[in-house]
Amino acid sequence: MEARVTATQCSRFSDLIRSATHAQHTQAEESAFMADLLGGRLGVEAYARYTEQLWFVYRALEDAADALAADPVAGPFIHPGLLRVAELERDLEHLRGPDWRTAAPLPATIAYRDRIAEVAAAWPAGYVAHHYTRYLGDLSGGQVIRSVAERSWGFQRKGDGVRFYVFEGIDNPAAFKREYRELLDALPVDESERDRVVEECRRAFTLNSAVFADLALAFAG
Repeated sequence: MEARVTATQCSRFSDLIRSATHAQHTQAEESAFMADLLGGRLGVEAYARYTEQLWFVYRALEDAADALAADPVAGPFIHPGLLRVAELERDLEHLRGPDWRTAAPLPATIAYRDRIAEVAAAWPAGYVAHHYTRYLGDLSGGQVIRSVAERSWGFQRKGDGVRFYVFEGIDNPAAFKREYRELLDALPVDESERDRVVEECRRAFTLNSAVFADLALAFAG
């Protein structure tokens, strides 16, 4: 049975989120698809298919950004240097050519996209949960994926094909992540709402793992 971490065990909300989502985060990182991709057992086609799925997820996140920019809860987290859709589109043009928009979302991607859209429309703190799990992951573990892609498939360093992982608008990623966690610590919601945010972060990681599971099935055998 999974141990439950409470606010009394972590003085900072960002620490609580990190501790409470550790199991789901690890499950996503250690998924069969990601292990095979990073371990060189899958080719560039799998990487391209993964990038397609990311486009659907980030469209949902960023389609909501303008509407939430003035929101007191979600607004402080929206930063132009984080936006990824344009970079994903450039990568997909490189990977797939001009017809890349014919790609279809996998069932798990649809569920993930739709959940982001749902919370963005009605629950700003829930949107923050998805914003956190995606963008801080891109700034951290995403850099491992970029390095592997450059080495394995010959992409130019920080060039087309891996631009999704290059944050030109973030001068100091380490400092930015510290500031982001400070925003989480200051999130203007009560304790019960923070518990809901933690649960939504868990859900976000689980939805991400489901996308990996669908991708693994697509490339099985």
